[in-house]
Amino acid sequence: MAALTTRELAKLVDGELRGSGDRLVVDVAPLSDATEHHVTFLEGAAAEGRPRTNAGAVFLTPKHADVFGPDNTSEFILTPAPLDAFVKVMLRFRPVAERPSVGISPAANVCRSAKLGQDCHVFPGVTIDEFVEIGDRCVIHPGAYIGAGCKIGNDATIHANAVLYPRMRLGDRVIVHATAVIGADGFGFQFQNGEFIRIPHTGTVRIEDDVEVGAGTTIDRAMIGETVIGAGTKLDNQVMIAHNCRIGRHNAFASQVGLAGSVTTGDYVRCGGQVGVADHAHLGTGCSLGGKAGVHGRVPDGEDYHGYPAGPAKETYRIAMAVQKAPEMRKQIRSLEKQVQELQSRLAESDVLRVSAPAA
Repeated sequence: MAALTTRELAKLVDGELRGSGDRLVVDVAPLSDATEHHVTFLEGAAAEGRPRTNAGAVFLTPKHADVFGPDNTSEFILTPAPLDAFVKVMLRFRPVAERPSVGISPAANVCRSAKLGQDCHVFPGVTIDEFVEIGDRCVIHPGAYIGAGCKIGNDATIHANAVLYPRMRLGDRVIVHATAVIGADGFGFQFQNGEFIRIPHTGTVRIEDDVEVGAGTTIDRAMIGETVIGAGTKLDNQVMIAHNCRIGRHNAFASQVGLAGSVTTGDYVRCGGQVGVADHAHLGTGCSLGGKAGVHGRVPDGEDYHGYPAGPAKETYRIAMAVQKAPEMRKQIRSLEKQVQELQSRLAESDVLRVSAPAA
């Protein structure tokens, strides 16, 4: 991709240029790593304090136009959405690779009973089992396994070594990243006569349209019915969704979130990293859980919960601050105890003197 001037960048994103407009930019870079020939962006927490950069150009909002010091030599492009502008320019410098055109590789193992739509691409080492149905324009990368009876919609992408157990259901535009496992049996056992007896799981997993499943993520099949991932939901790498969970639309779970069996969520639920949710809990629509929160029971709609056990953010912050002050409070309590003992001793001496004093 040829270099662009800052004037051309501003025009590309319909932004307001603050600078000469003649500086050449050849690539994008993070704020802290950018040099005079890079464009970067400033947004959110990065705009606090006195940020510094050596970038040739910076996308930022009019609100933040003056946050850089007078010694900064960057040219600025003002826009209401710096990240959107940055992504647009990034894709000019670093275009997304074109879809592969391998067709159905002869080195793939595709059962005769499987049905693949138009313009699908199946790489070497893929196994597609009996009676699988795959829509149009799907890409199945090397080593992926699609179990018997699976149904996949249009424009889906299954990355390398991902596993779909038999009878999984995936909607349109679903992305499953490398080594994800969809449809393993849930962790269900009965303890009888001194041993764990496995409970059969005969249900399935239904993943609705526009869901993205991160690398190494696991979604277990239901015991009887369906484990459901609602449309538009995004699951980070190494997320665990147990059997019978029903996840709403447009949820977003960061890495290492773990949901026990039969958890339900509303729409637009957000979970920070390592959130743990006990079985049969419910996360209300629009709620947010901070990293490492531990949830039992219900989280109300729209609430922001933190801590373990998880509670309203303001309350858990107060508790955390109190815990941090505990050593100081312990010293204060010991000092007060000592003072009380001294006062009690003085009172006792006063009582003795009063009793022993001669009558007037």
